[in-house]
Amino acid sequence: MNHFDKINCVYFLGIGGIGMSALARYFNSLGKKVYGYDLTQTALTTQLEAEGINIVYNDDISLIPVECLAQSDKTMVVFTPAVPKDNKIFSYFAGNRYFMIKRARVLGMISDNYTLIAVAGTHGKTTGSSVIANILRCSSGDNFAFLGGISKNLDSNLMLPQGKLAFENPQTLLVAEADEFDRSFLWLTPKVSVITYVDADHLDVYKDRADLIETFNAFAQKGRKDGAVVVNKKIEELIDTKGIKKYTYSDSDKTADYYAENIRLENGFFRIDAVTPQGVLKDVLLGARGRVNVENSMACIAAAQLSGIKDEFIIKGVESFKGVKRRMDFHYQDDKKIYIDDYAHHPRELSATINSVRELFPGKKLTGIFQPHLYTRTRDFATDFAKSLDLLDEVILMDIYPAREKPIVGVDSKLIAGLMKNKNTYLISGKDEILKKVSQLNVEVLLTLGAGNIDRLIEPLTLSLKNENC
Repeated sequence: MNHFDKINCVYFLGIGGIGMSALARYFNSLGKKVYGYDLTQTALTTQLEAEGINIVYNDDISLIPVECLAQSDKTMVVFTPAVPKDNKIFSYFAGNRYFMIKRARVLGMISDNYTLIAVAGTHGKTTGSSVIANILRCSSGDNFAFLGGISKNLDSNLMLPQGKLAFENPQTLLVAEADEFDRSFLWLTPKVSVITYVDADHLDVYKDRADLIETFNAFAQKGRKDGAVVVNKKIEELIDTKGIKKYTYSDSDKTADYYAENIRLENGFFRIDAVTPQGVLKDVLLGARGRVNVENSMACIAAAQLSGIKDEFIIKGVESFKGVKRRMDFHYQDDKKIYIDDYAHHPRELSATINSVRELFPGKKLTGIFQPHLYTRTRDFATDFAKSLDLLDEVILMDIYPAREKPIVGVDSKLIAGLMKNKNTYLISGKDEILKKVSQLNVEVLLTLGAGNIDRLIEPLTLSLKNENC
């Protein structure tokens, strides 16, 4: 806490980012004056404004608050690599020697005051950290969570302790999503770390998968020596913890330290017996839907047990978990049509989501709308994307969402479509055109997939499906 005692104003460049917004909410809760800039207004930035945070959407230095200008020595500017260095507001702060700091380092500074549970991996970390947050909420309510998505239990990406004493107690648990992008997670020193997968990704940052794995090992070795690292059994041999106690988890591999058995599907939800070194947790109902979350839940159970949480609270937290927005997120369901939205943007994630939905609704036609995210990711994984999307019965491919990137010649959605075997593939991007096509396809199970702005389709698609049923 003393890191920020002399700071009165905090300005966030890119405040609408999911990680940035959680930090903005944290500083707002401390009574700091919080301001921010973002390129576009979203539902999340609108919510931040409703919470008393002032945000501007024009890159104009005349919009920098007077308080920040008058107290430059008491102002902290938080930014992410996604903010271009030619941003005028960024340039003003940098040129006038403000205290400027990356988002990842700020999270590290906050978490150093507490006992950190960090969930890392190329897939599953948002759901995993959110489940653990719900377990902590059920255990005492006096813990922190900084999440990479909006937990439906919290209706937020931030959980704060209910009691003031917890803010000063180094034993207070803090769970955080540990992001590998830009090697951000190397600012963290966890008591318990979770590593889910180390698939090749962010190859605009990492040279290759070997470079990424090496960095994950550096993250694992940064943990506290009296702590533990929880590793997916599938990648056990890739992670060297340098003497920090390592535990493995699996959905069904009985050679793992933590694994599930007696897995059964009940009314769309999985129930398991969770086998742990401390005994078997019988008949645990998983609130997180989909087969992929059997594995994720075992990681959460392991992390919670190793953090000293009692089994009764672990079971309660896992069972009462309501999900994360944009992760296997059900928006419409009647006896004829189902609509699910998911953040999946990597080939493995797409395959896991599609296969999970196929298992939940056997025999149903699956129609997917996919928006590729980043030109580099599309270029690097075009073949794998094609294989994953071929698992669908019908596919609508949108244009690539560029995020922070400039176009790459020859890299577009046609590249993926050209590699697909599925003949029911349509290249469409406009909202009205997509809605028209969906109405023509007579969908049974509809999926929207991607990490860009495809979520803007959720409301009109849901409304369209409801109207069709009237």
